[in-house]
Amino acid sequence: MSGFERKNKRKIKQLITEEVHSNRLEEKIIEIKQGLYDTQDFKIRELSFNGKSLCILFVDSVIDNKNLQTYVIKPINENSSGELKNVISANAIIETQSMDEVLSAMVDGHCLILTEESEDMYLVCMPKVDENLNEPLNEKVIRGSHQGFQESITKNIHYIRERISNPRVTVKYATVGETTKTKYALVYVSELTDPDLLSTIENRISYIEADSIQSPGYFEEYLEDDSFSPFPQFLNTERPDRVAANLMEGRVALVMEGSPTVMIFPVTFFSFLQTTEDYNNRAFISSFFRLVRLFSFIIALCLPAVYIAVISFNYEVIPIEIIFTIKSSLEYVPFPPLIEAMIMQLTLELLREASIRLPNPIAQTIGVVGGLVIGTAVVEANLVSNTMVIVVAITAISSFVIPSNELSTSLRILGFPLMLMAALFGFFGIVIGLMMIFIHISKLKSLGHYYLYPIAPLDISRLKDTLIRLPIWLIKTRPGDLNARYKWRTSSTSRGWKQDEKAD
Repeated sequence: MSGFERKNKRKIKQLITEEVHSNRLEEKIIEIKQGLYDTQDFKIRELSFNGKSLCILFVDSVIDNKNLQTYVIKPINENSSGELKNVISANAIIETQSMDEVLSAMVDGHCLILTEESEDMYLVCMPKVDENLNEPLNEKVIRGSHQGFQESITKNIHYIRERISNPRVTVKYATVGETTKTKYALVYVSELTDPDLLSTIENRISYIEADSIQSPGYFEEYLEDDSFSPFPQFLNTERPDRVAANLMEGRVALVMEGSPTVMIFPVTFFSFLQTTEDYNNRAFISSFFRLVRLFSFIIALCLPAVYIAVISFNYEVIPIEIIFTIKSSLEYVPFPPLIEAMIMQLTLELLREASIRLPNPIAQTIGVVGGLVIGTAVVEANLVSNTMVIVVAITAISSFVIPSNELSTSLRILGFPLMLMAALFGFFGIVIGLMMIFIHISKLKSLGHYYLYPIAPLDISRLKDTLIRLPIWLIKTRPGDLNARYKWRTSSTSRGWKQDEKAD
C-alpha cells in the first residue's frame, strides 16, 4: 500500500470517527431534551473546544445566566484548547454517565457540558439565587412560606421549579395579542396532567383574537365556561407554594409576563375555601377553620336577607326577650328593612373601595374612623337601626374570612338579590334564591370539570380533602375529576412505625 493510500485511509477513518462522535453528541442532546419532556425553557449553547464541538445545555429558568457567561462560556471562548476542568472557573465539576443524575441536576440549577471527544458528561452548578422576598399582600399566612411571585415570567417559573425539582415539570411558552404580543407560559407536570385537559386549554387559547392581553384576567374571560356566572371559575394566586400544590394534583398554571398573579385551572368551589396554611397545621385544626370559612360563607350570603325576612314577615321566630329591643330600635326609622340594608351594604362597599384606592396610612384611617363615624351618625339620625348596623358588620367580617377575594366579592353581590327576595316573600323567597344559586353552581363547570365536585356529582371517596381535611397520610388519591395519570405515593405504611413500636 502506497503512502498516499495510507494517508487517505487515515483521513477517511478520522472523518468516520468524527461523524460517529458527532452523532453520539446529537443523540445525547435528543435524549436529554426528551427526558425534560420538551420543556421550552431548555436551552443549548454550541461552542468549539480543542477543535471539537462542545455543547452547553441548561434550563434557563433555574440557571444564573450571568454566572454561566462569566465562569463557563467566557473562559471556553478565551481558551480554545486544554483540559476542560482547568479552563472552567467553578468550585466543582461533576463527571457522570448517568442520564437520571443529569436530568435531576439540570432542573436543580446545574448546566451540562457535552463534548465530542468524551463519553463523560460534565455538570457545573450555576443555580439562580433570588434574595428578594416579596410576600403576597392578598394571601398572608402565619405558618408557611412568605415567598410571592414577581412580575418576571422567568423568575416566577424559577419559583415553581424550586418547589417541584423534577424533570417532568414542563413549560410551554407562547405569545398572545395581535399588537402587544404578550408572553405567557403554561406550566404542568408531564405524565401526570391529563392530556385531554391540556388539549382543551390549548384549543380554547387558539381561538383568542385580540389586540391586547394585559393580565391573566383577560384570559379568564376568554376561557371560562360561563362568562355571566357570579362565581369565579379559575383560581388566581400570588403564592408559589399554592401553585406547586395544585400542579401536583394534575392542574395547569398560566404564568404571564408583567403580572405577579398566576392563574390555575380547572378548579372546584372548595378550592376557594382552602389555603396553603391548611397543610401547615394539624388536620383537626385545618378542618375546624375550613368549617369556619364555610359557616362564614353562609352568613355573608344569607344574614341580611334573614334579618329582612324576620323583621318583615316572621317576627314569631325571634325570642320574646329580643322582640322589644328590635322594635324600639326600629321605632323612628323611616325606611323599610330592605332600604336600610341596601344603604348600609352600599356604604360598606364605598368604604372598602375607597380604602383600596388610597395610600395605606390614609386607607386605615378611612376604614376604622370612617366606619365608626358613619355608623354612629346614621343611627343617631334614625336612618338605620342599631340592629341593622350589627347585621351588616357581621356580614362584612364574614365575607373577609373567605380566602379568595373573587369569591368574597361574588358573595356580597349575590346578597342584594337575596335581600330583595326576602323583602318580597320572606323565608320562602330566601329558600327559592338559595335553590337557584345551588342549582347554578351544580351545573357550572370549570374547563368542562364539575364545579361542585365531589359533592355534585357525589364521590364519597374524594371527600377527604374538601369540607374537612383528614391527615395527609390518609389522602392516597388525587382529585378524581382531573384524571391524573398516577396516584399519590402515600400509603398507610408511612405510619408503620406505630406497629413496630407496639411489637417492641
